[in-house]
Amino acid sequence: MQATAVVLAAGLGTRMRSAVPKVLHRIAGQPMLRHLLASCDSVFDQVVVVVGPDMAAVQQAAAPHRCVVQAERLGTAHAALQAAAWFGEGDVAVLYADNALIRPATLRRLRERRAAGDAGLVLLAMCPADPAQYGRVVGRADDVERIVEWADASPEERAEGLCNAGALCASATDMERWLRAIRADNAKGEHYLTDAVALARQEGRRVAAVEAPAEELEGINSRAELAAAEAVMQGWLRTAAMEAGVTMTDPTSVFLCADTMLAPDVVLEPNVVFGPGVSVGRGTEIHAFSRLEGCTIGEDCEIGPFARIRPGTVLGNRARVGNFVELKSATLGAGAKASHLSYLGDAEVGERTNIGAGTITCNYDGYGKYRTTIGAGAFIGSDTALVAPVRVGDGAITAAGSVITEDVAADALAIARGRQVEKPGAAAALRERQRAKARK
Repeated sequence: MQATAVVLAAGLGTRMRSAVPKVLHRIAGQPMLRHLLASCDSVFDQVVVVVGPDMAAVQQAAAPHRCVVQAERLGTAHAALQAAAWFGEGDVAVLYADNALIRPATLRRLRERRAAGDAGLVLLAMCPADPAQYGRVVGRADDVERIVEWADASPEERAEGLCNAGALCASATDMERWLRAIRADNAKGEHYLTDAVALARQEGRRVAAVEAPAEELEGINSRAELAAAEAVMQGWLRTAAMEAGVTMTDPTSVFLCADTMLAPDVVLEPNVVFGPGVSVGRGTEIHAFSRLEGCTIGEDCEIGPFARIRPGTVLGNRARVGNFVELKSATLGAGAKASHLSYLGDAEVGERTNIGAGTITCNYDGYGKYRTTIGAGAFIGSDTALVAPVRVGDGAITAAGSVITEDVAADALAIARGRQVEKPGAAAALRERQRAKARK
């Protein structure tokens, strides 16, 4: 039967002290909501996201999943109930969007424990190093007696190591019935999802807990907790990359995105940072302090150190991008080189072309962006400024220090600079005049 995940994402996240909804804060380059949705997609047949009013950005991040609106924030049980029309006939798991790091294997274990048939309600639990103010799970993991909130717990109950992680799973019929029965008779006047445990026990139903690693289940409610979650995710991503054949000389200084694609035999030196949308081919080496985002890198390329590769850039195999070179929406053909101190924006560079130090494409006139096209086997002299739109043909050469404003034919030499003039003895005469002026 169809299994449904209901993800609660209506919270304001006031502890974040941000105008951005909590679930849109990013972990490894993606909103935390997207991480949980990706895990749910691989385990559940459908996902329904509960959002608050005026949260269009959250709905956009949740697409293409169905969203329902909790018009009034009356508690977590009330939020889950807003999705009741979409529960279906199978099991329903209610999850919190700020538990962003739950992995698919943990969700499968939750479903498998429900499928065992001896428990009417199954919850996720953890044993964090610092239990702090988490609610405690009282009883055995295979027979939970109750969940007691930290504020209401006795010293003996606070000594319990097993803590509630928030997620619950039950049949659709049971879940809806319990949600409708929950009352707001507490200090905050809210309908708490955890009260479903007591209702299940009152009906004589067994409640079981599935323990999972705390690093997956700890909630993200503050900037400090967001940073801790980022560290966990980066550790997972680095480990997965190295297991797939990537070399990192200092893994803890490399930052990846959730969608970073690294082929085997890629080498990453310290302090390399990846933004979203990067693919790197086999054998490429990226030197220290380089940043890449939204680009496709071919095989056996060399990048950096201190290189910046911006969105829309494509490097062919064996291309070389050196220190303090910035590329934006640029294509470098196979074997092309831009080795030093250059900016190539909105440009296409042919195979085996050499870009001299200090070269820039002048791609913006204050109103629009224009492209520069350089053919194969060309040589662009140092300190050349290419004023787009402009084309340089195959095999052409531009002299150092030139400002190229017109197209250059194939195999031509373009010189666009003032002629050098030498005046013998003029330097000494100039110095004497300056000294005389200083003595006055």
